[in-house]
Amino acid sequence: MVARMALPRLGGAPAVWNSAMLVYQALLLGGYAYAHWLGRLSARRQALVHLAVLVAAMLWLPLHLMAMQMPADAAPALWVPWLLAASIGPLFFAISAQAPLLQRWFSVSSDGADPYALYAASNFGSFGGLVAYPLLVEPMLAVKWQSWLWTAGYGVVVLLIAACAIKLPRTTTAVAHAETVSAAPPRSRVALWIALAFVPSGLMLATSTYITTDIVAMPLLWVLPLGLYLLSFTIAFAATRDLADLLTRIAPVTILLFGGVMVGGYQEKPYLNAGLALVLLFMASVALHTAMYRQRPAPDRLTGFYLAMSVGGALGGVFAALVAPLVFDWTYEYPLLILAAGVLVPQGFLIPQVRRLWQGSAARYRFITLGIAGIMAIVVLAVMIRAAHSGSEAMPAPGFVFLIVVALGLVVVGARAAFVIVLAGALVAFGGYRSILISMEPDARVRSYFGVYTVTHDATVRQLAHGTTIHGTQLLGSVARERTPTAYYVPQSGVGQAMLALPSLYGPNARVGVVGLGAGTLACYAKPGQDWRFYEIDPAVVRIAREQFSFLSRCLPGGARIEIGDARLRLQAETAATLDLLALDAFSSDSVPMHLMTREAFAAYGRVLSPRGVLLVHISNRFLDLEPVVATAARAGGWSAAGLTFSRPADAGVAVTGSAWIALSRDPAVIAALKARDRRWLPLTDYPGFTPWTDDYSTILPLVKAFR
Repeated sequence: MVARMALPRLGGAPAVWNSAMLVYQALLLGGYAYAHWLGRLSARRQALVHLAVLVAAMLWLPLHLMAMQMPADAAPALWVPWLLAASIGPLFFAISAQAPLLQRWFSVSSDGADPYALYAASNFGSFGGLVAYPLLVEPMLAVKWQSWLWTAGYGVVVLLIAACAIKLPRTTTAVAHAETVSAAPPRSRVALWIALAFVPSGLMLATSTYITTDIVAMPLLWVLPLGLYLLSFTIAFAATRDLADLLTRIAPVTILLFGGVMVGGYQEKPYLNAGLALVLLFMASVALHTAMYRQRPAPDRLTGFYLAMSVGGALGGVFAALVAPLVFDWTYEYPLLILAAGVLVPQGFLIPQVRRLWQGSAARYRFITLGIAGIMAIVVLAVMIRAAHSGSEAMPAPGFVFLIVVALGLVVVGARAAFVIVLAGALVAFGGYRSILISMEPDARVRSYFGVYTVTHDATVRQLAHGTTIHGTQLLGSVARERTPTAYYVPQSGVGQAMLALPSLYGPNARVGVVGLGAGTLACYAKPGQDWRFYEIDPAVVRIAREQFSFLSRCLPGGARIEIGDARLRLQAETAATLDLLALDAFSSDSVPMHLMTREAFAAYGRVLSPRGVLLVHISNRFLDLEPVVATAARAGGWSAAGLTFSRPADAGVAVTGSAWIALSRDPAVIAALKARDRRWLPLTDYPGFTPWTDDYSTILPLVKAFR
């Protein structure tokens, strides 16, 4: 919610979301460390101190973003976390400490009863809050009222904590029992706690990145990995152990069979692949958290246990969200964490005959392990040789390789070393080797905090893909072909028609702005005398457009002005009425930067456009119908509007893509002129029940095509 508050001020850079995650993990770690420190006090003194902290944190209510602006010379990587921490730090610090504190108090007040089942309840509550936010809270309440609702909830929590404090024991006997100290856990066990927390935390974020980058970029999909991660705690720490033990027993099979398939990243059945990835995450998380539960200390050591868990969770988050995008050019953290899960997951033989096979001398164990390694090496080598000779990106004989992995899996589950060898071989055979080959090609793939970009080409065409979505196509072979607008920007598209109308609408010196550079395709509509500028948030895209595509150099030989940064913030800094046409094409794959689609954002576009200027909004999306957002913003802002949907002909080549564009202008005559040029421009549908997006309110739930 606080990161949502920050978007209009800080822009939609992923650094904002990464900073929010970093602050969350840091405050959670701080809260658990504080709870551990309180353990040196008696239970009633702990309660008094904690209630004082809760009351002091009320000075930061209602929940809001502090009114401070980033200095011009500030480093965003440091300043943004500081802003978020200063806005919510004391409140979240106080709240985050309560899971270990309340469990410790429960143990004290119930004569040493096992409190760990309360952690299962805590995470089930977290799961409920997570699901409720995008499905109920965000659609029903503006951010301002969300803040007041959270404030009221905080007040209730303080009262409940006070009621729990009253229940704490007063007698000397109870206090003496509460202060009984068990033996400290060895360092190796603490390290194991950290590792068992690290892998599921990192895998949760890596799964979110992987399925939205390499499988399907569906909105709201990030809720599912986080929700399953929280549910895994609920199962692993539950008082009833049957389900946790069952899932832990079959988790190695799931990791082995699904791990390699997921790394393959096949696009034929994206929803099935996404489902398998989520099952893999859930099973691995349950198994590793169950292993952690089995290694739990006595209740008097509980706070140190949760402190180690939070250290592992924070390190996993930092690795997957911050380190991996800097170190890897692909989502390599995903197979690495799957492999780590295979190393740590509890193992048990599934078949008695297999158990007897592995029993015996150490020499026999090593001989079987080496034999398994040899078989997997032959399989991987055969796959690579066949792939090299076929010249196809598809994996040769995937079904046959899968059957081999299944057969070996029946033999190796329960023998950890052999299991890890087979898992590693499957990860390489099913797709790891192809990713490594692409990474070895110069300039073939680039990764930034904004996603993974892959450039592919043959003798006739070069394409830029962002995850699973093509964001630029250039024809090769001659200067004329290289200057041809392609993909969403062909002359038959809405933006193509608007670009062709520029000389008649604004004369030879039209001023054009484009939000979202991509490969730079739109530059090939430029005419001598026109002034062009691009707004691009990702420097990696600028490098790709300049170095691997020739749209900019062929079509704007004098050079184009490229502003790097969040487009809304950059446009707000521009002088008023300095553009005649502004094309908004800033979507990353199919994700929507909400702060670029609010009434306030459209007001910023209107300010930078001339009185007769035209705004082109690209609304093509596989999962969302964005027309209601633009239509309601147009009506609220006094814009005239029309839409043009271009359907790709069946016989069109790869350089032609269907698209949907909406044109808006404060001058109705401009929209009328576009309609006169092309009758495909049609009025927008009325959406009387749709609430316009603002900086204070937005929800994509009513826009999801599957729900309509």
